[in-house]
Amino acid sequence: MKNYQLFLASIFEPKKLAAFRLLPIGKVFQYVFLFVILSTLVSFIRFLTGDIDLFGASQELIDYAATVGGLLYPMAFVLQLVISTFYLFIRVSFFGLVGLGILKLFKRRGEYRHMWRTSAISITVPILVSLVLDIVHVVNSFNFPITATLHTIYLVLAANYYPKQPQTKVKQA
Repeated sequence: MKNYQLFLASIFEPKKLAAFRLLPIGKVFQYVFLFVILSTLVSFIRFLTGDIDLFGASQELIDYAATVGGLLYPMAFVLQLVISTFYLFIRVSFFGLVGLGILKLFKRRGEYRHMWRTSAISITVPILVSLVLDIVHVVNSFNFPITATLHTIYLVLAANYYPKQPQTKVKQA
């Protein structure tokens, strides 16, 4: 399955979102890393254009940035890449746990690895909304609750398509 197919299905088709739990983990990592690169590029472009002032807090940092010179930009890009990777994988892992709770609540079958994959693919809309909110300078305290709610909604929609747990028969004495 191609990444643009994953992208479109993750936005519009919760049934396929649930089916993505069976994707190979390499494909899921590849999809998540596309969003890592996207968020890193947006952040780096904002840094280049002066939209983000990283060194305004301390004179020592401003002096260090002047000393480093042109190396500041590759270092900033790598640092933003590492932070974006860490953030997205922690977020996917956290919402994998949330999704596991949703599966238990809905009495559906699934393991953490399945819900982790569903969570990784369902991060599409929350990350896009997060990037838009960041670009239009919405206060960060509103960013996470809005995107967390969206992510949870997508997980609930997908969990409805997970297989039901088998009924256990109670023996009568």
